[in-house]
Amino acid sequence: MHFTVPLDLGAITDFQRQVYDHLTGVEYGRLTTYGEIAEALGLGPSAARAVGGAVGANPVSIVVPCHRVIGADGALHGFSGGLSRKATLLRLEGIVVDGETARSRVHPEELRLPL
Repeated sequence: MHFTVPLDLGAITDFQRQVYDHLTGVEYGRLTTYGEIAEALGLGPSAARAVGGAVGANPVSIVVPCHRVIGADGALHGFSGGLSRKATLLRLEGIVVDGETARSRVHPEELRLPL
């Protein structure tokens, strides 16, 4: 699912815009990690924390789907709307999540298909 509304993200940095542009390409039901985004932007995995800072500052967290970003350890990490909401959004997309707290495991390899 992609939104087609024009976005006014306000005053954001060029780096944040790069991160948000990348996030809008993460498809429904798919996940990425902070490190994968850093590498995709040509920054290397050591920039994962900077990516996390940009993701955390996302002013439109549904339209720019930052809930699809998990830690390299396969667990839930921060979400401005709270981890409970992040887990709920992921589950709506068919992704299995063990819980709703920090370090709850995410299982993208377990696909829940409608019968």
